[in-house]
Amino acid sequence: MRISISAGTLFTFPLPKAFAMAREAGFDGMELVINQEFQKVNTRRLVKELAEIMPIFSIHAPFLQLDGWGSPVDSLKRCVEIAADCGIGLVNFHPPSWMGLEFAYWRWLYRMQDFQKEIGGDQVAVTLENMPWTGKYRINGYILSDTQKLIEFLHERNLYLTFDCTHMGSGRANFINDFYLCYNSGRIRNIHFSDYGHGRQHLLPGHGILPLTRFLNHLRNTAYNDILTLELSPHEFPKGEGIIQESLKEILAYLRQETAKPTP
Repeated sequence: MRISISAGTLFTFPLPKAFAMAREAGFDGMELVINQEFQKVNTRRLVKELAEIMPIFSIHAPFLQLDGWGSPVDSLKRCVEIAADCGIGLVNFHPPSWMGLEFAYWRWLYRMQDFQKEIGGDQVAVTLENMPWTGKYRINGYILSDTQKLIEFLHERNLYLTFDCTHMGSGRANFINDFYLCYNSGRIRNIHFSDYGHGRQHLLPGHGILPLTRFLNHLRNTAYNDILTLELSPHEFPKGEGIIQESLKEILAYLRQETAKPTP
């Protein structure tokens, strides 16, 4: 199992600094989030420069409108092209929001018959991310919020999954059964790891209500051998680069300890 960290976790730092901090902490690689820093730049050159600091295991397609990146479909396709050019094996994207009236994007998603062939070109693993329940009435504003329907869609369209703990936990705190449903589907290629509690997402482990240590122990007992990505809110950390660096090392040590296979 390769343990990576989302660049969004260190969003308050410039990207080269965030990559250097992740390397110093000892992570195996990074998930690169395409954000405002990728407007009006040579994206491929920037990605290759960052990959020299730290391996990039995955790219997270934009979840906000960015100048020059077009629609959600355009930006996903561009991310896959960049990933293929730069030797990055996975691109993750969010499903359409029915609450955001993303109907054209929704129709496109259901027109796809084989995501790995039609979008990934059988070179890059394309993963869909499960999304959260939010607000006073705990509404999931995205399509495919039902776990079983999500799994059926993944199978029908040859699409992989990025399983997000905090998103699933926002709908059901004891989310481990849903994880097993997803794991048994054989479609998980990436796991976003963080805590959830009291309406707040992407918390430090132990700052929320999710059974994360139990989840990691269950994960250890599976044959999962893909990416585990630490995806925290940057606001979870105290100010000060040194303190953040030590926090990253402690969290990584915890992740390695709880997922390590017992020696025979």
